Amino acid sequence: MSHSHTHAAGRHRWRLTIAFVLVGAFFVLELVTALSSGSLALLSDAGHMAADVVTLGAALVATRIATRKDTTGRRTYGSYRAEVFASGLAVLLMIGVGVYIGVEAIGRIGVPAAVASTPMLVVGLIALVVNVAAMFLLRGGATESLNVRGAYVEVVADTIGSVGVIVAALLVRWTGQAWWDTAIAVAIVIFVLVRAVSLGREVLAVLGQQAPSGVEPTEMIQALREVPDVTDVHDLHVWTLTSGMDVATAHLVTTGESAAVLGAAAEVLRERFSIAHATLQVEGPANPTCEGTDW
Repeated sequence: MSHSHTHAAGRHRWRLTIAFVLVGAFFVLELVTALSSGSLALLSDAGHMAADVVTLGAALVATRIATRKDTTGRRTYGSYRAEVFASGLAVLLMIGVGVYIGVEAIGRIGVPAAVASTPMLVVGLIALVVNVAAMFLLRGGATESLNVRGAYVEVVADTIGSVGVIVAALLVRWTGQAWWDTAIAVAIVIFVLVRAVSLGREVLAVLGQQAPSGVEPTEMIQALREVPDVTDVHDLHVWTLTSGMDVATAHLVTTGESAAVLGAAAEVLRERFSIAHATLQVEGPANPTCEGTDW
């Protein structure tokens, strides 16, 4: 199989690179300020920022691995799935940070906490600017690449987190009640966990080789049956190799000339269903050797 097809994340690697530099440069400042100010909301945002740094870094490494030529001869599908694994790492990091902040929030119940609102507010505002810039960078590739989408979801969550930090800082300053900091932190965690579960379902759908979103296998079978000289279609399998690269296999029973049927069927899959690569087997009307799969 040729891997000359340009995968979605590779086209947006520059977005990941700039976002990685922006987020990575700011993370240390936010972490130090969170620890010195005693703000759980700021610490939760710093934790998400750390997840961003790791996620963006993993995404960059994954896009590099995905374009690497196979020298072993054993990776017949290339290394494109590395991008999906990077997205899975993003999900695990988001869940891990969420659980940690949740435990910290529970530990603060009934315990007086001193929170410095001014550093919270300043760093929260800077974090908002950084996150918004990274969000706009990644948004252009989020609809095409699951890998970029994982990073984008992380940055969106951080943007909401930065707003939460600003709100928490203002509420603590106005009311003098530090529990606002904990409450906002819990709200941020809930939002992030919901987003993580949504992305996680997409990752599992790809790893489970389910039909791509928006592709209905029954419609694909019907479209192939409408190809001239095709009398039946069986053993259809369609799945996503990586974002922007859907593949399919099928057996076509035909009464016509094989080359013409193959060309017409491949064009149908490419034009109507955006299948990047199709492996099609042509069979005569009486083929006792093909019994089909039972799974």
